[in-house]
Amino acid sequence: MPFDLAFFRDTAPEAAARIRPTRPDPDDASPVAVDELGVRVIRSKKRRKTVGARIVDGVVEVTVPAWMSKAEEAKWAVEMHGRFARKRASSAVDLDGRMRDLCRRFDLPRPTTIRWVGNQHDRWGSCTPADGSIRISDRLTGVPLWVLDYVLVHELAHLRHADHSAAFWATVNRYPRTERARGYLMGMGLAEG
Repeated sequence: MPFDLAFFRDTAPEAAARIRPTRPDPDDASPVAVDELGVRVIRSKKRRKTVGARIVDGVVEVTVPAWMSKAEEAKWAVEMHGRFARKRASSAVDLDGRMRDLCRRFDLPRPTTIRWVGNQHDRWGSCTPADGSIRISDRLTGVPLWVLDYVLVHELAHLRHADHSAAFWATVNRYPRTERARGYLMGMGLAEG
């Protein structure tokens, strides 16, 4: 029989006041709430081909060539803002600490290096078993931590199994939220990596 808090509150208000709603799982939160960065576009007659960007007083200053169309300017403003926002969010996540904890909890090998990268658009992570390096896409900076942990477990499992064999998936499936995390990532439209 389901517990009816309204009935309990009406019959014993002093006891109901002591009941606290369960706290949400901290792993359901995003690793960091990225504050909104402003964007300022500067057209430069000196700049011929490239686009530059930097943060000045909490604003992303995007410098574009003067000949650039408004549509291209807007595209680059969005792109550069996204890069800085992802970099800021990724720096707030202790990737190395999460990796060490997952290695210990799931008896996985430790990589030689693990780092965020900004050049993975079609996958969420990659592993090179030959040198033990793992790269995690900075596009995952806004996902809940349990999703990030799944990606880490997935890539750490590649250090033991360099393929997607049954043994590999048996290792990955020891992470209790594997199916849920895979569904979340599929919903984001990211390919299986």
